[in-house]
Amino acid sequence: MYPVQQLQRSVEQLNLRRVGRALAYSSLIGLVAGAGAIAFQYLSELCQHYLLNGLAGYNPSGPAGDLPLFSAMATVFRPWMLPVVPALGGLLTGLLVQRFAPEAAGHGTDAAVDAFHRRGGYIRGRVPIVKTIASALTLGSGGSGGREGPIAQIGAGFGSFLATRLGLPERDRRILLAAGVGAGVGSIFRAPLAGALFSAEILYSEPEFESEVVIPAAIASIVAYCVFSLKFGFGALFSTPAFIFSSPWELIPYTVLALLAAIGAGMFVTVFYRIHDLFEAWRFPATLKPMIGGFIAGSLGLGLYLILRDEMVLNVLSYGYGAVQGAIQGHLGIWVLLAIALGKMVTTGLSIGSGGSAGVFGPSMVIGGSIGGIVGLLAQRLMPDIVTQPGAFVVVGMAGFFAAAAKTPISTLVMVSEMTGNYQLLLPALWVCSLAFLIARRWKLYRSQVPTRLDSPAYRGAIFVDILTDLKIRDVMGGPAPRAVSELSDLREILKIFTESTQHHFPVVDRDKKMVGIVSANDIRALLDRAESADMIIAHDIMSSPVITLSPDDDLNTAMQRFVTLDAEELPVVADDEPGRVLALVSRHDVMSAYSRRRLERLQAVEDARQ
Repeated sequence: MYPVQQLQRSVEQLNLRRVGRALAYSSLIGLVAGAGAIAFQYLSELCQHYLLNGLAGYNPSGPAGDLPLFSAMATVFRPWMLPVVPALGGLLTGLLVQRFAPEAAGHGTDAAVDAFHRRGGYIRGRVPIVKTIASALTLGSGGSGGREGPIAQIGAGFGSFLATRLGLPERDRRILLAAGVGAGVGSIFRAPLAGALFSAEILYSEPEFESEVVIPAAIASIVAYCVFSLKFGFGALFSTPAFIFSSPWELIPYTVLALLAAIGAGMFVTVFYRIHDLFEAWRFPATLKPMIGGFIAGSLGLGLYLILRDEMVLNVLSYGYGAVQGAIQGHLGIWVLLAIALGKMVTTGLSIGSGGSAGVFGPSMVIGGSIGGIVGLLAQRLMPDIVTQPGAFVVVGMAGFFAAAAKTPISTLVMVSEMTGNYQLLLPALWVCSLAFLIARRWKLYRSQVPTRLDSPAYRGAIFVDILTDLKIRDVMGGPAPRAVSELSDLREILKIFTESTQHHFPVVDRDKKMVGIVSANDIRALLDRAESADMIIAHDIMSSPVITLSPDDDLNTAMQRFVTLDAEELPVVADDEPGRVLALVSRHDVMSAYSRRRLERLQAVEDARQ
């Protein structure tokens, strides 16, 4: 029987019911996110087929791992339609978003981060649906953006919906929302590990992970990736040669790349939000703003095409992944890469900042890859014996740029490795991501991020309890011993002691100096009009007993609970070995002062770590 009992005890310790629930919830989120990614891929390709390709005759190239779902229409390229088609897509997007879900405008990941920190993990059920259609219209008509925003909101929205319908606590809803973000990103970019890490890292602008999110997000991301890849294949998104890192001297141009990636990230964030704020302040119908933004973006793409006469420069519109694939293969020159890098910053701001709908991860990959391609080509000219693979700088530039802009150095490093199927560049990528992150700390692409958990509205209550639990009553005890009164003291003597002390409560002791009750200032005030019978009233008559006390080893959270329950300002602290011996009186003010000091210490430690 003993082995059976031991097995039963082990099974109970595993808490299989809790494990099963977590697995079921996360897997269900992964299924929905994966299916949503498939639906969005089809919808965005369909919009591109009939809008950008059908009306303008432009069929943008994509990464090697993304096979086209529709054959190109037999139409002639009409460059003059490039401003018109994005304007049409912007008009449709504006009408849809403003009518059904205004919060679906912009880049969806930021909205999910905001919901995590400030909305208890709640997202309206219609938002992911509106976001999916609006983003497909924006991207399919040539608006500049990425696919991760709508997919992240599909996963996050379903995670929030599932937790709400099941009546789960707010903490669980936030976790499932974040797991949905990881599932969406992991599936659409075929990077399940990075998706799990991304959902835990994107929430904060400082190097901090939401540890509780990692495991649920990993399960959801794996399931979503498998669902999506069953339809579109399990290969990497981009095809790359056998890149290697073979010389420490390569770190010199990689350091230059880190600096330029950080500066570029700062430029992108500045341009994006300047355009966003201009459109926000513009007194013009919100439904028409995306149309204006789309028209200007399309005009910029047309202008660059007429100047450079290279169709690859049109990657400033739509996804732009074809530019990254071409740069990796070495098919793009420096001037085209520079035009794409700068142009993509502006067109993304115009397409999304005007009220359009799409993600910003994709444009960041294109801009970063273009900057990396420029550095790689120049470094090859200056150091031909050391830099033999300029395409490697494209891959590393993608990672460094987004790490700087989004404050996600670890997940971005893994994501780019998974997206390219190349893990030989982890060392230079880690170098560039780390340096770019440190240099660009003043710029933040996701405005809803908070620096750390201490700064998150979602954790204010939890941090309050955490600090109070960490501190003990003995940590706030101090000062002279409390003034006590004898249980035989009459009212006249009690009043004299009351006027000479600042205490709110007075322990009442017997002949052996053991506490038998307590008298409060309110009890004494209630007897002030009975001065004529002062000699007849003694402390034993007016004291409260039994007394709720504290121990030196109690934590401050326990003390606060007793203060609130009793509506008391002070509580006596008694010795553990002698419950009748009063050691001190602790007040609410003492507890809150200790909490404030400890919180300031933690904030100062975080600030010191940042510097």
